[in-house]
Amino acid sequence: MMERNGKNTDWPEGVAVDGIRIAKPTDNWDAVLDFYKNGLGLRQFSSFEDHDGYDGVMLGLPDESIHLELIRHKNGLSAPAPTRDNLLVLYFSDPGDIKKLTARLNSHGYEPVQPENPYWDGRAVCFEDPDGWGLVLCNSSG
Repeated sequence: MMERNGKNTDWPEGVAVDGIRIAKPTDNWDAVLDFYKNGLGLRQFSSFEDHDGYDGVMLGLPDESIHLELIRHKNGLSAPAPTRDNLLVLYFSDPGDIKKLTARLNSHGYEPVQPENPYWDGRAVCFEDPDGWGLVLCNSSG
């Protein structure tokens, strides 16, 4: 990848990405849904049931153009356990927003954790969802 003036010159000119979906499988459905929907406060904008054995919920980050899809399968999923470096990192320019989200997560019983990677120390507040996947709330100017 060549960079010139902070731009990736390998990306085809004129090609725009209209959205990003991050799909996260879980066998811990209720707890993981509670963490992201009620704890973090992501808005559910779509869901489906029993699509070829899969259920899913789409949660906006904060709108629909970037969203987190939680999925489960009626027979369970054979996803490997995450490492402590499997992270969803959200960047915020206002540190007050991180404080608001941290307080919201705390009020739902979720406490910050020490990050595996020391890079996040002093730059972010880290949480683990009920599956052990990391959530990092980072000051983008940090």
